[in-house]
Amino acid sequence: MNDQFYRMKRMPPYVIAEVNAMRHAARLAGQDIIDLGMGNPDQPPPQHVIDKLCEVAAKPDAHGYSQSKGIPGLRRAQAGYYARRFGVELDPETEVVVTMGSKEGLSSLATAIIAPGDVVLAPNPSYPIHTFGFIIAGATIRSVPTTPDEYYWESLERAMNFTVPRPSVLVVSYPSNPTAETVDLAFYQRLVAWAKENQVWVVSDLAYSELYFDGNPTPSIMQVPGAKDVAIEFTSMSKTYSMAGWRMGFAVGNRQLIAALTRVKSYLDYGAFTPIQAAACAALNGPQDIVEANRALYRKRRDVMVEAFGRAGWEIPAPSASMFAWAPLPPALKSMGSLEFSKQLLTEAQVAVAPGVGYGENGEGYVRIAMVENEQRLRQAARNIRRYLQSLGVNSSAA
Repeated sequence: MNDQFYRMKRMPPYVIAEVNAMRHAARLAGQDIIDLGMGNPDQPPPQHVIDKLCEVAAKPDAHGYSQSKGIPGLRRAQAGYYARRFGVELDPETEVVVTMGSKEGLSSLATAIIAPGDVVLAPNPSYPIHTFGFIIAGATIRSVPTTPDEYYWESLERAMNFTVPRPSVLVVSYPSNPTAETVDLAFYQRLVAWAKENQVWVVSDLAYSELYFDGNPTPSIMQVPGAKDVAIEFTSMSKTYSMAGWRMGFAVGNRQLIAALTRVKSYLDYGAFTPIQAAACAALNGPQDIVEANRALYRKRRDVMVEAFGRAGWEIPAPSASMFAWAPLPPALKSMGSLEFSKQLLTEAQVAVAPGVGYGENGEGYVRIAMVENEQRLRQAARNIRRYLQSLGVNSSAA
């Protein structure tokens, strides 16, 4: 009877879940699957962060309800991060709120600011929460490109001129998940000016802020003077500190949006477990060795993957940021489509990837590859893929 529920009817089957189910079944059958599908970090957090979690969890008074908007020390720590990294000053009381990961924060924000029928501009392809968080809240999505070129700005103008009602929110996410595309500060400067002119809120997801590989640090929209007038930005500790399962994220920026998000959250949750919040403080305030270590780790994996997959017969553009590669299907197999290609890669090569169509119709023709296996496993994946491509008559050199 679920198909009778209003919101269930607005949510199509999660395409990526189909491949995930096949992967799970293959592993149950004893197959050694090299999982490059989910962006799940394989490294542990720093030891001092784990130690702080254990220390605070041992305290008898640490197990009650916490603060929904985050303990004061953690909000101050996040403000400190923005000051160090971006040169941006934030008021921890009014411009910072702690979220249970950026996904929860985005969906709670949508609940707070969206009325049924509101139009939201979201990239296509995009990470599913960037669209479905707002769809669940009752919005209508109008797609805009992910690639930040002149066509992007033309698409924004068309959307404002020909959409009724006029869009009220724009979602951006750079480095992009899934495409790994990046932007410079000039892009955000233009975006803030555009948002002010068109009276549109900007929701920025900066989850991969520290995973950049070209020596050019990822900017924040908050670096633009006046950005706080129109923008809210989400960050996450999942990738930066290898704390994905801890569900620690933040929203910063516009006070009106932060207040709305904070108010909705006060009805929905009592905040993350206090020892986890204390450990998150230790991560932000303590030694930052892991940040550069993770950056170097993913950069090395990227280089190994691009080289090994290329010799296997599958040319993959090297991403300049994030923990993902956005890979076009081998030209000879393009007509297969990303879902069928992902299924065959799983069954024939024992390599799991995420079909691009799961991130929107404009993701068709691509798969997302997560660099979450070590170099040896990446080379093994390349050997498996080479054999699969050769079985189909696709040329490759020795891997």
